[in-house]
Amino acid sequence: MAEAADFQGTSPSPARRWLRRTGALLAGVPLLTGLVQLPAAPPADAAGADATQAASGAGSVSVSVDTLTPAVPTEDDTVTVSGTVTNKGKQTVTDAHVGLRVGPLLNTRSGIDSVAKNSTDLQNVFGSEVGDKYAEEFDKLTPGISQPFSISVPVDKLDLGQDGVYQLAVALSGETSAQPWPQTLGVQRTFLPWQPDDAGKKTKTTFMWPLVSTSHMTAETRSDEQQTPVFHDDDLAEEISPGGRLDRMVALGKDLDVTWVIDPDLLASVEAMSDRYEVPGEGDDTVVGGHQAVAKHWLTQVQEAVADKEVVALPFGDPDLASLAHNGTSVSGSLSHLKEATDVAADTVEAILHVKPSTDFAWPVDGAVDPSIVKVATSAGADKVIARSDTFEETGLSYTPSAPRPIGGGTTAVVADARLSTAFQGDMTKASASTLAVQRFLAQSLALGLQTGKQRSVVVAPQRTPSASQARTMAEALTILQDGTWSEPQGLVAAAKAQPDPAATTKVPSASAYPSSLRKHELPRTTFEQIARTQAKLDKFKVILSDQSRVVTPFGRALNREMSVSWRGRQSEAAIYRSGVEAYLDTLIGQVRLIDKSETKLSGRSATIPVTVQNNLVQGVEHLVLRLTSTNPTRLEIDGDAYTEQPVAVSGGHSQSVKFTTSANANGRATVVAQLYTQDGQKYGEPVTFDVKVTEITATVMLVIGGGVLLLVLAGFRMYTQRKRAAAREAQERDHEADENADDPQTPETAGERPTQDSGAGDPEQPSDPAPDTAPENADPSGTGERVDR
Repeated sequence: MAEAADFQGTSPSPARRWLRRTGALLAGVPLLTGLVQLPAAPPADAAGADATQAASGAGSVSVSVDTLTPAVPTEDDTVTVSGTVTNKGKQTVTDAHVGLRVGPLLNTRSGIDSVAKNSTDLQNVFGSEVGDKYAEEFDKLTPGISQPFSISVPVDKLDLGQDGVYQLAVALSGETSAQPWPQTLGVQRTFLPWQPDDAGKKTKTTFMWPLVSTSHMTAETRSDEQQTPVFHDDDLAEEISPGGRLDRMVALGKDLDVTWVIDPDLLASVEAMSDRYEVPGEGDDTVVGGHQAVAKHWLTQVQEAVADKEVVALPFGDPDLASLAHNGTSVSGSLSHLKEATDVAADTVEAILHVKPSTDFAWPVDGAVDPSIVKVATSAGADKVIARSDTFEETGLSYTPSAPRPIGGGTTAVVADARLSTAFQGDMTKASASTLAVQRFLAQSLALGLQTGKQRSVVVAPQRTPSASQARTMAEALTILQDGTWSEPQGLVAAAKAQPDPAATTKVPSASAYPSSLRKHELPRTTFEQIARTQAKLDKFKVILSDQSRVVTPFGRALNREMSVSWRGRQSEAAIYRSGVEAYLDTLIGQVRLIDKSETKLSGRSATIPVTVQNNLVQGVEHLVLRLTSTNPTRLEIDGDAYTEQPVAVSGGHSQSVKFTTSANANGRATVVAQLYTQDGQKYGEPVTFDVKVTEITATVMLVIGGGVLLLVLAGFRMYTQRKRAAAREAQERDHEADENADDPQTPETAGERPTQDSGAGDPEQPSDPAPDTAPENADPSGTGERVDR
């Protein structure tokens, strides 16, 4: 961003402050005259040593400013500066004292940056101390030892003049045995914003307060009715517990006038934790999580904090727009995930927090944009892109313009101020670092406001996931700013609708201007390819389910999380998460399958072959088709053709056998393939291949049948010959009896009785039992194949 020149439109200071400043300058004349009475200068060699030490930067004594109150003083205040001094050198410092020095007015924002960059440099130590009575003395400072100090000075002793930002140096002076003369051995510069009276036109400042975390939930849920969720870690509990990062964000933000910027995934995850949930245990086992009370308390705190406040919902999972634009758009279906993440965002936030959020904003990483990022960011319906001034640079302006910039196509770039947005990065656990960050933030804000007499809208977009100490520092600075005299709060929606500065640039930076430091941490193309592969499997799987929501919802949200900004710099963890999602989906798909079959024997011209479909899911499956195909239809036909299909529906936790009618045309072995299909013709699962051995009429059966027929024929022939012989004997006996009767006259011819036939000789044999009309069972051991229904 172009840097401002001198302050424009500065309101005149009160007359008495001008007189006091003028008097101080006049009083300096006799002081200059008195310089001739100062001790002689150190020897040339000592002076050279001192110069060398000064040139080296920081001195041998470290000066830490831990508190500065009030951060923005008014005319009747007393400024108190406290901290510690530490001798880092090897020699004891004697006759030491800490004093305050007020430097010249800093009339540019770049001047503030320069002072902050060289805050401990001994070169160009400015001005004189603010009176001997406002100093703290030390007899000696032993190497390695720290000593606290606290100095209080009435504001009217600081000789502050016109409104603006003043340098305030806390310097330690003393002597060492090697350099036995008074010299500055350590310094810490900071800033003192000075505007005791309300500004004529206050800067409208928007502060984005982000509630964003990393991804914690997986796609896995248990089979109970509530679908108990499974988390891949329990780290979120630490963040929302008392004193945790997100706990502090909520506790500190509730008393500030900020715009809450929330990732709906965070809310959904904490809500899932408020009931039964599981986390990894020993090995591959999971255990029940135990932070339900913490989750409920945090959600309640968030609901209270955002009540009647402006809430902006990011797309679900906070997708990485830059990675998607640079590496994902060439992968089919990637943009649809962004649209889905945007659509579900508002419903998630409203259902949990009971407020209606805005979903019109897209927030690329660090506000870095190029044309492709803007295109992707607006593809899901957002018409406002939060950029940052260090990538959306100004040319030709001597002041910071208002945030909104129309960039064409009905899209507005809301350009956050880079200096204010990055003021709280780094380690803020030390009081000294926090105090310096607060003073620098306030100084930049005041300097921005004094650049021009125009009222402007400024947006502050801090880091996405501030630490607890960073959040504390942000809250401290913002509290002071909102109670100050040159700024007033404004919501993000209002800031985006503010009147754009006609002189501000509206040109989106080119792709070549995108920071390489950000590009190297982007999600690679393989991320989006794996997401697309998982989505394709999910699309095929969901069509067979009787209750698709039990699978589509958790997997859809998991795919959104796979695109999250939070995976930047954690490529290995991201790959593990994606692979876990895909592997779990493969497991579910495999729960619906065909049961393997061994060789089947077909002992006849026709029979039915059963194929079993197993469903180990808790819900029923439907809209499946089972196709049975003969690879040799000339030998084995299925329903009179090479293949046939039957619809399949199986209840959860059950199996079902589907029977197919087959007919054999010749003996031999035929291979059959069973394959499940979805109703739209897509293959589902792995096929099952098995052999059918056709044994229409075997030689052994023919031999048995032939033997039986032969026995029957022989038995009949024997009966016939026996009967024929018996009849012949009977006729012969009748003829012999007739002859005897003719020779014996005493026997009447007409005797009516026949003699009883002699049964002692010539009786016929009884035929044997007839042979069975079916072949005997094969005495060989049974084969390993399956028998089929005839």
